[in-house]
Amino acid sequence: MFTGIIEAVGTLAEVKGTGGGYRVRIHTPLAAQVKLGDSLAVNGVCLTVILVDGEQVLADVGPETARVTTFGALQRGQSVNLERPLRFDGRVDGHFVQGHVDGVGSVEDVRPEAESHWMTIAFPPALAAYFIRKGSVAVDGVSLTVAGLGERQVDVQVVPYSWANTTLKLLRAGDKVNLECDLIGKYVVRGMELRKS
Repeated sequence: MFTGIIEAVGTLAEVKGTGGGYRVRIHTPLAAQVKLGDSLAVNGVCLTVILVDGEQVLADVGPETARVTTFGALQRGQSVNLERPLRFDGRVDGHFVQGHVDGVGSVEDVRPEAESHWMTIAFPPALAAYFIRKGSVAVDGVSLTVAGLGERQVDVQVVPYSWANTTLKLLRAGDKVNLECDLIGKYVVRGMELRKS
């Protein structure tokens, strides 16, 4: 479980194919704070650390994860958002994020307003029921508030701190992003579906 508050931006030092999936080596200042078997959210995807090597961590990306996230197009040298799991003895910032991506969205527009930035992101039709105005969404692992909502897209505003300290500042129109809808909203929608049947 994560919160969508990014702790560091890492760099993909190596992306190696492993029969449908990948093994990734990530250069990160968080390496000293993780150990074998720990979870680590990478662009909003929960991965398991399989090796810590100095300032680098290794993790495997399975074939299913490569298919349903942006991880199928990972590139060496790419910057990635990183977050260690939530500690249940601490405060919860952001919102509850599982690291289980619901779908891949597409950036339609990025525009500045004062010191903040607006992003319009198109989402797959199957996710429409999970978005509400003023609700939460994780975009490449970053906890954001749905400020505007259309039939097929959401508007989010990125505050200066998040803009400066995540990979969102690198996104341009046409780029793909991992989307995870609000956990509580998904349970509510599922409960309503079961009541109808």
